[in-house]
Amino acid sequence: MKKNKLQISIVIPVLNEANGIAKIINYLTANSSPTNINEILVVDGGSTDHTVSIAEQSGAKVIHSYKGRAKQLNYGAQQAKGSILYFLHADTLPPRDFDQSIIDAVESGYQTGCFQMKFDSNSNFLSFFAWFTRVNHKLCRGGDQSLFITKQLFKSSGGFNEDYVVYEDNEFISRLYKSTVFKILPRHVKTSARRYEERGMVTLQYHFGMMHLKNYLGAGPEQLYDYYKRKISV
Repeated sequence: MKKNKLQISIVIPVLNEANGIAKIINYLTANSSPTNINEILVVDGGSTDHTVSIAEQSGAKVIHSYKGRAKQLNYGAQQAKGSILYFLHADTLPPRDFDQSIIDAVESGYQTGCFQMKFDSNSNFLSFFAWFTRVNHKLCRGGDQSLFITKQLFKSSGGFNEDYVVYEDNEFISRLYKSTVFKILPRHVKTSARRYEERGMVTLQYHFGMMHLKNYLGAGPEQLYDYYKRKISV
């Protein structure tokens, strides 16, 4: 009896991403095989712009969730039909044939992992920090690197902790490191450096480092969100 082919559900949480949502959907379609991709799920958290209509016109399936990245990611996973979930930010582009790299990893026995990361910037400062994404340690992980995980492992791990308004990726991946072997794929996603350029690269990286430190010292989701609101999202 022939084994069922593995297929990927791409899950993209969005909130007012009208300016870039068509680009990411068209890119994903052009750089993957339709036999590997079951669906592109755009999980909208209440956009007030044209995100939803643009995403639908671009060929994605749009579902609606309560606002909050952890809530949106969990709802997307719940609705997904593929046996592999691939969580992706709307401003991050995976490498060409990313789908086959993920499927090859799962067929080799890895249930979860991510790509390495580069910024769409020539900054040596950002390149220095992006270099560390090749290091297989939980402190070097982040949502911008994207995340693949089998649906089975996602369910058994409990998914994202919705108490975390921010830092939900890191908290989830930290739990995955404790329960399984996390695979770093030897290719790169490219993510936007816009936030660093707007806020100041050194300043923003410092605040992200402080959030890691606070989490390590035992800060809970409310304390991390409070710091984020005061220092990062202003």
